[in-house]
Amino acid sequence: MLRKPNKLWNPEYWASWKPFGLGEQYPNNYWEVFRAAWVNKDQFSYTWDILNNGVCDGCSLGTTGMKDWTLDGLHLCNVRLRLLRLNTMAAFDPKLLENVAELKQKSSAELRELGRVPYPMRRDKGDSGFRRISWDEALDLITTKIKATSPQQLGFYITSRGTVNETYYATQKAVRAIGSNNIDNAARICHSPSTGALKSTLGVGATTCSYKDWIGTDLLVFFGSNVANNQPVTVKYLHWAKKAGTRIVVVNTYREPGMERYWVPSIPESALFGTKFAEDFFLVNLNGDLAFINGVIKHLIEQNWVDHNFIHHYTTDFENLKVNLDQQSWEFLEQVSGTKREEMYRFAQMVHEAEKAVFVWSMGITQHECGEDNVKAIINLALTKGFVGREGCGLMPIRGHSGVQGGAEMGCYATVFPGGRKINPENAAELSNLWGFTVPETPGLMTTEMIQAASENNLNVLFSVGGNFLEVMPDPDFVETALKTVPLRVHADIICSHQMLIEPGETVLILPATTRYEVPGGVTETTTERRVIFSPEIPGPRIGEARPEWEVFMELARRVRPELTQQLTFETTAEMRQEIAKVVPQYAGIQHLKEAGDQFQYGGAHLCFGWQFPTVDGKAHFCSLCPTLETLPEGHLFVATRRGKQFNSMVQESKDAITGAMREAILMNPIDAEQLGLNQGDKVRLINEYGEYQGRIYLAPMTPKNLQVHWPEGNVLLDKDKRSTEGVPDYNAVVKLEKI
Repeated sequence: MLRKPNKLWNPEYWASWKPFGLGEQYPNNYWEVFRAAWVNKDQFSYTWDILNNGVCDGCSLGTTGMKDWTLDGLHLCNVRLRLLRLNTMAAFDPKLLENVAELKQKSSAELRELGRVPYPMRRDKGDSGFRRISWDEALDLITTKIKATSPQQLGFYITSRGTVNETYYATQKAVRAIGSNNIDNAARICHSPSTGALKSTLGVGATTCSYKDWIGTDLLVFFGSNVANNQPVTVKYLHWAKKAGTRIVVVNTYREPGMERYWVPSIPESALFGTKFAEDFFLVNLNGDLAFINGVIKHLIEQNWVDHNFIHHYTTDFENLKVNLDQQSWEFLEQVSGTKREEMYRFAQMVHEAEKAVFVWSMGITQHECGEDNVKAIINLALTKGFVGREGCGLMPIRGHSGVQGGAEMGCYATVFPGGRKINPENAAELSNLWGFTVPETPGLMTTEMIQAASENNLNVLFSVGGNFLEVMPDPDFVETALKTVPLRVHADIICSHQMLIEPGETVLILPATTRYEVPGGVTETTTERRVIFSPEIPGPRIGEARPEWEVFMELARRVRPELTQQLTFETTAEMRQEIAKVVPQYAGIQHLKEAGDQFQYGGAHLCFGWQFPTVDGKAHFCSLCPTLETLPEGHLFVATRRGKQFNSMVQESKDAITGAMREAILMNPIDAEQLGLNQGDKVRLINEYGEYQGRIYLAPMTPKNLQVHWPEGNVLLDKDKRSTEGVPDYNAVVKLEKI
């Protein structure tokens, strides 16, 4: 049994004795409520219904209305409040897009504020802007181009912001009926290394535990994850975890202020005095996590602090791991990790003393060239003590967007079929029998490969649902040049983005999409903890000729393959869920979700429960991993580019409410600044062979020789060809710093 929180007020956990943290830097969440009410005042009733009845389209914690399945009480955060206006705003006047020259000068936020996309629109090469067209004209044009194009020269991409399981499933089925596996989604560029590493070592491709396991476990560790910023409602969970005696620890390059303390607005004690979260921070180099974890495991083995019974009966390859670690000297591990052997020992002692632990990670772990190895290192650490498959234990790749967990599981992926099946002839034949048409049997183009193909004039159609490659991919100049070569680009979205305004290769189409709350019959999403939740249609205003993306893809596939009309028709989303239950085994039960509040957690509260691992040999697999030493040239520094307060690529404010840093901030250790003769606010430029970035020094508790800049602004510094095995770009770089 997990320990229960002590609900009595206790000054030991207070962040400050000053009422409401007066003078402290932290988000004013009460102001966010008033701001949301004011911004949505023209649709106040509809906004209220979305909050009360809809499933949050923000991060991937998951709600029904304003309640969750972890704690009683209100589940509402500033991310959801900021996203509300995307669902309630009116349509823009199509005439605004008749000349795009002026629109190109607007910021992404200004483009969003124009309003919703109301009608299909078309722009041909040489046109100054877009003109309104009919749905028939748009779909006829796409159909003609697809029929005249090899399936290998088609590309389809689906974003994760608010995207639902039904859209993912219908889209991938339609694309495969057309004859291509070139379908990918936003999970590719965030947690694909997590899915791959978990699948290969444990036999599962998702988080193994539940959020409830955070509260009352002995040790809760966040690797490269800043939930206070990206999943802010989790701070409520962290408060009660502290009150239950859970030790919270962070491994990162930066001592994140939001992970150190926070004022939780829905808990009176914390709202008044704040809550101290992380007791310890272990600051490591950029890309130093693997070396740090290897050092920790090395200590655990040397001190005989591992669970020999679990390792002997339920795992393989531990002896190989020991031999591998024996060959890695402490000097080497210290140099790569950026921290001392003694710090690794201190962390190992915490792991030793814990009977239960949950390890959480995010983009700071995955978005590296060695992202898969980073995740496998965390899994190795958990396996030394059997921290999986039981209460209060688990491995959690925490998701940042409400649609992303279901994307790959629905098969909206270039490298897997629905249910996570590998793309191979055997599985293609099985799906062909289920669907009644031939399914392509070789992997398709991943997101990064689609852009590369476009740059080589090998992509004739790019259909993007949401997303903005200009802001989420490395080297935006290269991306823009590549997209200009695509003869037909199709952008289905609810708002206008800069990606739509790039000059046409031949033709650009904009198609108006609905939000999840507007889809007739309701839809579902899958949360980080594998909870599949029904989100009902919310009665309210509707936008022009906007259509659900799943309907558009089904109709498009029928036009391309009219002989498959019967196989490519769903009358309702409920009918589609019936099919999903048959095709995706772990989603059996989705067919019963019909009303607000309906949900189930596939696999139960804990995957691998009772240490039953769905691998070929039934055991968990240790991995022998060796970190790579990247020597910094004289006068150079590491830089991570995933700093900031934004949702997907949508920047929410010019100033980060948690850190106080402006968008131009370059976070730097004070020791480095002193050595370089720099002061707070000094203007500098970061330069490497890929680009240049200008900003101002912001002194922060960082690992020496490490910098952080905001994303997506820092993408100009990235190597577009540097990516992990699973295709996630490496969002980090080495730069030279010059004072301006």
